[in-house]
Amino acid sequence: MNNRWTPTERRDSEHDRPDLRQDTGWREYDAPEQPYQGGHRRDDVPPQQPHYDDGHRYEQARYEQAPRHSDYGRTDYYAPEQPQYEQPQYDQQHYDQPQYEQPDHGQQQYDEPRYDHSGYAQPQHRQPEYDEHYDEPPRAQHYDDHYGVPADDSHGNENGRYEYESSNHDYDRAEHLAEPQHYAAAEPDPEPVAAAVPPRTRSRSRRAKATARKKRGRAIMAIAAAVVLLFGAAVAYAAVRYFDRPEVAADFTGAGGDDVIVQVKDGDTADQIATEMASKGVTASASAFFEAAVKNTAMNGVQPGFYSVPSKVPAAKAVAALVDPSSRVGEVVLSEGRQLHDSSDVKTGATKEGIYRKIAAASCINEGATKKCVSYDDLNAAGASTDLASLGVPDWAADNVRKVPDRDRQLEGLIAAGSLNFDPSLSAKDILKQLVTDSTSKYEQTGILNSDKADGNLSPYQKLTAASLVERESLPQDFGKVARVIVNRLAVNQPLQFDSTVNYSLDQTEVATTDADRQKVTPWNTYASPGLPATPISAPSIDALKAVEAPTPGNFLYFVTIDNQGTTLFTDNYDEHLRNIERANDSGILESGR
Repeated sequence: MNNRWTPTERRDSEHDRPDLRQDTGWREYDAPEQPYQGGHRRDDVPPQQPHYDDGHRYEQARYEQAPRHSDYGRTDYYAPEQPQYEQPQYDQQHYDQPQYEQPDHGQQQYDEPRYDHSGYAQPQHRQPEYDEHYDEPPRAQHYDDHYGVPADDSHGNENGRYEYESSNHDYDRAEHLAEPQHYAAAEPDPEPVAAAVPPRTRSRSRRAKATARKKRGRAIMAIAAAVVLLFGAAVAYAAVRYFDRPEVAADFTGAGGDDVIVQVKDGDTADQIATEMASKGVTASASAFFEAAVKNTAMNGVQPGFYSVPSKVPAAKAVAALVDPSSRVGEVVLSEGRQLHDSSDVKTGATKEGIYRKIAAASCINEGATKKCVSYDDLNAAGASTDLASLGVPDWAADNVRKVPDRDRQLEGLIAAGSLNFDPSLSAKDILKQLVTDSTSKYEQTGILNSDKADGNLSPYQKLTAASLVERESLPQDFGKVARVIVNRLAVNQPLQFDSTVNYSLDQTEVATTDADRQKVTPWNTYASPGLPATPISAPSIDALKAVEAPTPGNFLYFVTIDNQGTTLFTDNYDEHLRNIERANDSGILESGR
């Protein structure tokens, strides 16, 4: 009969207790150290127990695989405690399993199995001695899971020791060591039955499900919190909108009153324009105009300047009046080289309007019987005032202006060329002051106040005068060279002899001048007088002023325009200059119309 030992029964004799070792719940069984057979791994099958003559097969005890480090301390993987048996040693060579006669087992108890080596040549095996109650050597309890292979050195085992853990028995460790372990014969084990799912797999599954439940719970809580926050924000927004509703902006509803002048400054926003409209009485409130302005896309085309709009009108009507081009007033465009007073052409007899005439035309406001304009004569009289501060004359020009022999011409050159804006509702003197002040700002931005050797150390007013000559004598591409001629001649005290200075004091002008005109002595005639003229002779452009401040390098002393296309030749040699004059005569440009 095949019997096996079981750890559930104990023997009373102290001699029968096997050598049991306990280490934190693990039973270790010593086996003789086996020589390394090359390539064996922890999952290799250990050598089989030899067969004996009586037909009984003694199988090598199978051991469960030791748990990994991550499984230490778990109580659900312990296997029944097993006694230790010394493993037989084999040579590294492979031998067929020899057959041995069944040994005669005595009725005795043992601590360690003993093997008889008599009768064996190769290999030498110790014949185990068994109790007569055992028909076959005891076998280890087998579990069909992944814990049935020997534990390697990574778990601290040495010399082929195997470890077990019990999952079905909960022995008290102290008691288990104190009392002897009895082994009794038992019925043979039934065939192993495969386990369903390893406990560790089931544990992982449970942990994964628990983690998923936690994640779902957190997601639900987050969604609920977001819904609550959104609802609260919506309620708060509705409350703010309800309790903080803006009041309806005050606005006029009538047909409107008289026209007033409003100014739009460079860089003004719709809010700033709205403030101007409310302050001038055009709209009842700035808010009303602003709300109407943001609805009208034409507001994007409004330019800096002055506008004549009706007063006391609804905001929408005020916006419509502002964007109407016909409401623009006080805008004057002065061409480069234009003089203060009117002049006429000798050949055509056409009148060329002066700056005062242009300003007078741009000053008109209203229509019909209410039309109001500043006249040419009003401006001329205001410009001749000796109160230079009331005219906006800058300090750097005041001394020269006071010395001007003709008071009507004292503001010549102080009103710059270009597009200018003024309030037409002002008086003539205030209009001139506004224009002179704005022009002074433009001039000073070029660096006119700076002194430099390149410009002959000219004063700001002298630079302005020289720039007016450059403007009248040449085209823009020759500004720098003409400026160099002026600086070079002044440096050697050579008369400028510019025909433009002769024409300035004449009522009728032309490119060519007569000998009689050139011989007439005036404060501006540079043929009859050395140096610069008494005042600028026109309104210079900013480019002409910059050319005087930084003339083109060169030794030029002479120049002459030789055709109607404006071709101008420059030289520092007088004989060459005479030859260039002959070329101009041949083209007829120097012929006089007088």
